Amino acid sequence: MKPVEVIKYPLMTERSFGLIETENMLTFVVDLKASKTEIKRAVEELYDVGVKSVNTLISPRGEKRAYVKLQPEFNASDVAVQLGIL
Repeated sequence: MKPVEVIKYPLMTERSFGLIETENMLTFVVDLKASKTEIKRAVEELYDVGVKSVNTLISPRGEKRAYVKLQPEFNASDVAVQLGIL
């Protein structure tokens, strides 16, 4: 999959805002068929950051969410500002 096909859009909720501040983590809605390695590669290519880990879940609405923890040298707040969600 191409990186643009993997990541649909960034998710901005109260919880994801808290994760940006406390855990250096970004939240995305991704394609249902995307694997964790594909999500990691897509985030690294699209946003020029280092990814430490990826956790996924499928919400009750049928969306697949990816919680992407960034490497300590990268700031999730900076990426969120670049995306226009902060």
